[in-house]
This record gives sequence, C-alpha cells and structure tokens, in this order.
Amino acid sequence: MARPKLDLPEADDVEALLDAEGRLAVRVTPGAKGEGLTIESGRLLAKVRAKPEGGKANEAVRALLASALRVAPSRLELVRGASSREKQFRLER
Repeated sequence: MARPKLDLPEADDVEALLDAEGRLAVRVTPGAKGEGLTIESGRLLAKVRAKPEGGKANEAVRALLASALRVAPSRLELVRGASSREKQFRLER
C-alpha cells in the first residue's frame, strides 16, 4: 500500500525559519488525523498521527522536519520541549 503524500513546505521556506544557531521552533499537534508541516504567520506548525507517549510524537516530528529539509533525521536534535507542544530542534550543519 502506498504511503500518502505528505503536506510539506519547500525546504528553502523551512530553512528561512532557522535562527543563527540553526535552531527551529515548532508547534506540534500530536494525535492528528493527518501528518504535515505548515508555515503560518512565520511559525512552523507540525501535525503528526503519533501519540505523545514514549517520545513517539517527537520522533515523528523529527522525521517530518528531516523530510522537509531533505536531511537525515540524525542531523536534527531536540533541544527543548520534549514533553511540550512547543519544541525546538537544532539542525547539525
């Protein structure tokens, strides 16, 4: 069965949201019906199907960000917000 196409912004648009240290703020909605990333009012919003238990939602967000940025998930480190909807990831350059 084919996976549905993810709703992702262009990599350049996501990269434009990185701060000088390569950090990216993300507002997460876990347990959503669909998955995707959107940029609204200069903020990155992530929706993932995974529930916020055992780090599953965090890993799903990391995978979405990696897909959008076209990098390996291992290059993204969760630096803040492990148990919050407001998260911050750092892109290792």
